[in-house]
Amino acid sequence: MSLVSATTWCEFAFVRDHAHLRDSALSKQLTTLGNAELVEIRKGYVGKRPRTWVRATAVGRERLRAHLAALQQIADRAEQAAAARPDAEADADAGSGAQQPHTG
Repeated sequence: MSLVSATTWCEFAFVRDHAHLRDSALSKQLTTLGNAELVEIRKGYVGKRPRTWVRATAVGRERLRAHLAALQQIADRAEQAAAARPDAEADADAGSGAQQPHTG
């Protein structure tokens, strides 16, 4: 959705190549998104070659915005929780590879 939302119309092959998906997997995903009215799909020809184009609908763009906002809230809460812990600095040092003193 994020790739398609960043374009007006894009070709199936563009989405496939940038999302690193097989044709069948992308087709299934686009069908699901289309059935949910999150994307619009058009089929046609360029010369004699069949082509499929896709774009995000207004509903799809709004759902993506809401999803990204929810993910941002989760990340913000996790950051706030980590900062509120008294041992947050020690955990950060441990995650960066710093050695902690061993007692015992």
